[in-house]
Amino acid sequence: MKVLVACEYSGTVRDAFLRRGHDAMSCDLLPTDAPGPHYQGDVRDIINNGWDLMIAHPPCTYLCSSGLHWNKRRPERAAQTEEALQFVRILLDANIPRIALENPIGCISTRIRKPDQTVQPWQYGHPESKATCLWLKGLPLLQATDILPLPETGRWDNQTASGQNKLTPSPDRWKIRSATYKGIAEAMAEQWGRL
Repeated sequence: MKVLVACEYSGTVRDAFLRRGHDAMSCDLLPTDAPGPHYQGDVRDIINNGWDLMIAHPPCTYLCSSGLHWNKRRPERAAQTEEALQFVRILLDANIPRIALENPIGCISTRIRKPDQTVQPWQYGHPESKATCLWLKGLPLLQATDILPLPETGRWDNQTASGQNKLTPSPDRWKIRSATYKGIAEAMAEQWGRL
């Protein structure tokens, strides 16, 4: 298949498809972190290039629930949320037969449509929690591949005792938190790459 991985700089999903023989390319405004086929620029420049499958990871800064409370205090953020939602609509409405769009819990669910499913890293072999919603077009639900039990501590490796993410503030915290877990990427390539 000809696979576009939109808004991905890490190469994680792209490389999972490449390993299975697909013609996969990542695309992001940022350069890729891993050598491989990558278009550095706006995905709208290449979205109509005859893709069979697109997996899109639009930036969640103005979409996720954890930041929406700022929209009432800072009107410019509300406008940025509207722009982000319009970008999501462009991705979901692309003329591509199979689409998966992923994002954390947020306003896509209330402003566009509810997700088809929500996955967790611990369902794919990672002892961590990060609810990730999937909006699907022409694709089956992603099946869990390696469900891990909750540790005896009662929390996942990436959580504090109060359940918050324990990653400390840093200049690249956003980049670390937005990366796709390898187990989820492998499941996407294995299951959706067979269609």
